[in-house]
Amino acid sequence: MKTERLTAAQAIVRFLSSQQVERDGRRGPFFAGCFGIFGHGNVSGIGQALLERPEFRYYQSRNEQAMVHTAIAYAKMRNRLSCFACTTSIGPGATNMVTGAATATIDRLPVLLLPGDIFARRNVAPVLQQLEMPSSQDISVNDCFKPVSRYWDRISRPEQVITALPEAMRVLTSPSETGAVTLALPQDVQPEAFDYPAALFDERVWYIPRPPPEPTLLGRAVEWIRSSTKPLIIAGGGVLYSEASAALAAFVERTGIPVGETQAGKGSLRFDHPQCLGAIGVTGTRGANIAAREADLVIGIGTRYSDFTTASKTAFQDSRVRFININVAEFDAFKHAALPLVADARAAIEALAVALEGYRVPDCYRERAERLSGEWDGEVSRIYAARDGSPASQGAVIGVVNGISGPRDVVVCAAGSLPGDLHKLWRTRDPKGYHLEYGYSCMGYEIAGGLGVKMADPGREVFVLVGDGSYLMMSAEIVTSIQEGCKLTIVVLDNHGFSSIGGLSESIGCGGFGARYRFRSAATGQLDGGVLPVDLAANARSLGAHVIEAKDLQALEAALEEARGQARTTVIVIETDMENRVPGYESWWDVPVPEVSKSASVRDAYEAYVKAREKERYFL
Repeated sequence: MKTERLTAAQAIVRFLSSQQVERDGRRGPFFAGCFGIFGHGNVSGIGQALLERPEFRYYQSRNEQAMVHTAIAYAKMRNRLSCFACTTSIGPGATNMVTGAATATIDRLPVLLLPGDIFARRNVAPVLQQLEMPSSQDISVNDCFKPVSRYWDRISRPEQVITALPEAMRVLTSPSETGAVTLALPQDVQPEAFDYPAALFDERVWYIPRPPPEPTLLGRAVEWIRSSTKPLIIAGGGVLYSEASAALAAFVERTGIPVGETQAGKGSLRFDHPQCLGAIGVTGTRGANIAAREADLVIGIGTRYSDFTTASKTAFQDSRVRFININVAEFDAFKHAALPLVADARAAIEALAVALEGYRVPDCYRERAERLSGEWDGEVSRIYAARDGSPASQGAVIGVVNGISGPRDVVVCAAGSLPGDLHKLWRTRDPKGYHLEYGYSCMGYEIAGGLGVKMADPGREVFVLVGDGSYLMMSAEIVTSIQEGCKLTIVVLDNHGFSSIGGLSESIGCGGFGARYRFRSAATGQLDGGVLPVDLAANARSLGAHVIEAKDLQALEAALEEARGQARTTVIVIETDMENRVPGYESWWDVPVPEVSKSASVRDAYEAYVKAREKERYFL
């Protein structure tokens, strides 16, 4: 058997560069390269291996968590058909990636994590940054990755990569099991050599199938749909990952079934499609939530039914409601005691379209859904046009950005109050034009995620909308965007605090406690003094960005036009009114309220909470 003598790290990089993926006859490299920050735990291993193989491109990052966010945004934009590896040193560099790993696994997005680890041979332990446990010598901080990884392994001998790497690829390329894959690499094993089988490095193609629905269950689903009078489709992220938007549009045009979209599924239909009711759930539209409340059949396509989608199990109130779940993941297909169609979203939609030939919802139901869709478009126009306030409202800022963005441009966001408003208000015109990380809703994702989106599709303009809270957590990837020539337009909404949590605090009677950026008051001892003098524009300028300070909405329009002509990342800062919020529509979210309190407002909130919880349901 032919062999090649390589270090473990060299073998890993060589293997990764040979992996291909194929779906629908389209083939390409699975790995786009490797992000990394080097230290004593990986500089002589993975670092040296990347140096020797420049065609497997290395990207420098500023923060380990951020580089994972960039990697998973790239994978999301590429419909999980391509991803990045991320390498760090041992200790804090490794654990900085845990949040990114959780984001990837919760969002079902592939990323390969290669953290350095403590010495496998142990004789020099404890080494710098090693966690010691008196109960075992086989634990390191990298064990923290186990609960947030879809696959986890520690490579304690160089030959173990021969079996570990194919397993890692199996999980990374699986539509149902993908997420973070972690291979912990002891720093003494990475540079250790072994005679590897040459066949390990042959090009390998991982085929991504489109499993069809099981015929008997498909037939039963057709019966359920034909017998329903108020069916509703919930389009989740699986519609987009399956590239099923065109199939879904054709299906609902023929049947008249209306569609509500989750955060991950927004863009499954154009905003102006007659059957599109828009966002559904806690951050949903009036029409979508009314349709959910009255539906006698819910057809979930590629959704995992988070509490924001189900309004904490209060969204579906028809006593006879049934569920058909189309999902490539069996785990999600069986939720809500559903009729499970474990299948690719596009394959299942196409199969249903054939089997339901001639079926249409009642005309009155179709007409009502189309009327609700039109009414919601009018509500969006109203919020977009509300420009009298100073500082500006968040809804009006979204309207300005949406109006200036092009049909294929991408908006990126993740946390705070912005995702809820974007879910309701953003007029999507392209399946990949709306990029929200809301499975984990991770603060700090926005700028790093925008970089990943731009790297995945450089021809699109990328608009990152980020609140001052998330911006202050992680703005350093502005530097990476400039280094790589990946121009972003970043709109920072400065409302001097945490708007989302402030509103939530007020709703449970706590008056926005701890949500505003204020000095501590000598009189009260609380953080309710003057506004902190944070200069976000100066911060962005120091990172190398082109910076514009917009004093009002008209200035924001001009700034966005100026940004379009810029060659490098532009940051636009505009002050917004934390209290001028977009309302909720026909929905509720279960956030527990204290049963006992000295505050009358908290007691009132608790009474309302108990009453609202009465609508929560089990689906058995």
